[in-house]
Order: sequence, then structure tokens, then C-alpha cells
Amino acid sequence: MNGAFNLADRARRALEEAGFRPDFPSEAAAEVRRAEKIGAQADVDLTHLLWTSIDNRESRDLDQVEYAEPGSNGSIRLLLGIADVATYVPAGSAIDERAAHNTVSIYTAGKTFHLLPEELSTGRTSLNERETRIAVVVEMLVEDDGEVHNPKVYRAKIKNHAKLTYDVVGDWLEANRSFPELDEYPGLRNQLELQAEVSKRLMALRKRMGALTFSSYEAQPVTRNGNVVDLKVNRPNRARDLIESFMVAANVATATFLKSRGFPIIERAVRAPERWERLCEIASAYGFDLPAEPAPKPLADFLASRREADPAEFQDLSLTVIKLMGPGEYVVEHPTGEQTRHFGLALDDYSHSTAPNRRYADLIIQRLIFAAINNSPRPYTDAELDAIAKRCTEREDAARKVERLMRKVAAAQLVRNSIGNVFNAIVTGASPKGTYVRAFAPAVEGKVLRGEHGMRVGDRVRVRLISADAERGFIDFERA
Repeated sequence: MNGAFNLADRARRALEEAGFRPDFPSEAAAEVRRAEKIGAQADVDLTHLLWTSIDNRESRDLDQVEYAEPGSNGSIRLLLGIADVATYVPAGSAIDERAAHNTVSIYTAGKTFHLLPEELSTGRTSLNERETRIAVVVEMLVEDDGEVHNPKVYRAKIKNHAKLTYDVVGDWLEANRSFPELDEYPGLRNQLELQAEVSKRLMALRKRMGALTFSSYEAQPVTRNGNVVDLKVNRPNRARDLIESFMVAANVATATFLKSRGFPIIERAVRAPERWERLCEIASAYGFDLPAEPAPKPLADFLASRREADPAEFQDLSLTVIKLMGPGEYVVEHPTGEQTRHFGLALDDYSHSTAPNRRYADLIIQRLIFAAINNSPRPYTDAELDAIAKRCTEREDAARKVERLMRKVAAAQLVRNSIGNVFNAIVTGASPKGTYVRAFAPAVEGKVLRGEHGMRVGDRVRVRLISADAERGFIDFERA
């Protein structure tokens, strides 16, 4: 491969080819300066609470913080602070128009293309450590059985006292491995123990409802001096489960809040899997019978049983089921209109609201929340919301393809000197367009050009690497 190959340049071209705008308009700089002077108003001051964030070590656009305290009769009061973005990004501004065009932050090995200018997404609107911010607080009571009562949404002044990571909190929860912040912040140990108990309750409720549980298997490139040196798979741990359960609860609470005020929501919907028959076949191979018609609870029970029986193998099973589930979509839903459903979460009301720095749909929801809090008219018509939902769905799909392409570009750069090597792999796609596999180590994905006949999604195979083109992100295998 040519030494002049540049991942960042390739990422930029990938965005442009997919119809994204990598750069911000010239007017954005002046809008950022104006945003820095805005003094947001809060309903209450909660800076005295021990707010913390748990995220990836490299994350700088922090969207949420968490806090929990004992409630009455065994309940736990959970508070989630979400970054106030709507105050600093007015509808119709140049920054907003660019955000409406891209709709998501795009994360690639070469470069991160933020939804908002970095001065906002990693600065003014980020809930950074030891900085006071205005946040949208979602408050709820979580009972012993995981049921959520008295959801409230309001604006508050908060302070993120410690930026924690999934790895350190996960190691502490799972292996009691200490970390410096436990001694630095009195009460943090009890705070995290309380949060872990809340998460346990919420996850138990989700399990009873039939929510599907997966283990992420997306390999993230590790770069050094512009070159890919490894592919790292983020393994599931209790800290990731904790934050996931909190975000689901917050997204349900905000959707419930808006509907209670008569507002529509942009709902995140996942339809019943069209390839249910193949899922039945896979479950049957493990001695588990799924019903003839799609139903989340039996599938959730099957996944839970496999996760307990073989945690390592569950990574591969998760990948297979996710591929067969199909993508989600954004739809507009009114309180009294037709109700859609998120099959994977087994929920009726679910609206993305916890990542307004990274997703445009969340920013729109936040503007609706502010209108509801202020008893103001709806800021969008039905037609406008419908157009935004369709745009967010289309652009999210496009962004996923760009990120997948750039993972392939990075993977091809990594294995370019391994032509002829044989890898153990799992089939991740099989259609008239081609058959694709993902190797286990390193976790690279490519197309099977020879010997693919008869391969089906979920099959374990051995393949030989026959070519790797980093510029195009092509990795080609043959059956070994």
C-alpha cells in the first residue's frame, strides 16, 4: 500500500460521496461566539449533588450525567442530566441547518465529524468534568420491581464532579478493582452502588418485558501516527449495562412526558424481523423452539439462555441476530394516533433524547420538551416532524455505511501484509449481492469471492485472505 495513504482524507471523501457535509458553514464561527454569551436559565440548582458521567475514555462530547438517592418505601430516585443543546443552537441557524443535513455525528478511524462545532459539542454544550452546566434533568422513582413512577422533566444547574469510564467502573463492579476517584470523592462508592442497584432493577423489568440483550461486536480501529495498529472490540460489562438501562429509562420517560402534554414524538421504532424463520432455525440448532410468529419475549429468553451458557460464543450469536433483525427507523407518533413499537426493547413509547450533541432527532425532542415545559406552541408542524424523521432515518443508515466502510478501510490497512493467511470466521451476510464473513482475530470483515455457495448467516467457516485494498475498503476471502 502507498505510504501516502491518509485515513482522515479518505474519511472526508467517504462522507462527501455519501452526501454529508464534512465542514461547517462560514457563519458557524459567529454563531458559536454568540452561543458562548448565552446565559441559560434553570428551574433549580442541583450542583451540590454528586453527579458523574460514565463513558468511553476518549469521549469528549458528554451528553449525560447520572445521580441516584434513596426514595421512600424502598424506591430509588434516579436523576439523569442531559446536555442542553437547544438553547445554544437555534432552529434555522447555520449550525442547525448543517446539523439537519447530516443528522448525526460520524465516527471514523481517520476523524470524527461532529454534528455540532467542537466548540459546542465538546465545550459549551458538553457536560464536562468539574464544569457547571445547565442540563435537562429526567427524574423518576424506580421501585423494587423496576417499575418507574412519577417521571419529571425540568431544567437544572448541575456539575459533573467526575468523568468516569466504562472500563474502570466495570472493573470495580465486576472485580472490586479500585480506582482513584473512589478516594477523591467522598460518597462516590455508595453513589455507584446505588446506581448499580437501580440498573439491576431496570434490567430485571426489561427482561420480564422481553427486551433483547446483545453483546456489541463492532471492532474499533486503534491508530498510531495515522496507521492502524490493531482492532479493539469493546466487550460488554456492567458499567455499559448500567448506562444503557439508564438511557432506555430516560428515553421512555421523555416520550411519556411529551405525550402527557399532548405533544407528538419522533419515536425510534424497530419492526418485527422479516427473517424470523432464519432466527427460528438458529434457535432450533441450540435446542430452543421459537414460535412461528415474531415475538420479542421468546427470542429474549433464547438470547439470555445462550449468554449464560456461553458468554464468549454469545458475541457471535449477537452479531448474527442483529444482522437478521434489520435496522430501526424514526417515525412520528401522536398521543392518540397509531402506535408503533420497538421490537428489540419490547417498548411502545421510546424516543431518542439522551444524545443531543450527537443526534439531530434528540435535539428536536429537546426543543419539543422546552416548548412543553414553557407551555409554548409546538415548534414544528406534523409535516415538518415527518420530514425530519425520514431524513434522520435515511442519514443514519448512510452514516452507518460510512462508518462501516471506514472500519473496512482501516481493517484492510491492518491486514494488507497478511495475504494468504487463513482465518476462522462467521458468516455475517448472505444474499444475491454477496456473502460476507467476519474473522475472529483480528475482527475484520470481507467478501467471500470463491467457495461461498451454501454459506448462511451464522455459519462458522474458515477463509483465506486473497486481497486487501485500503483505498476502497475491500477485503476479499475464499473458502479455505
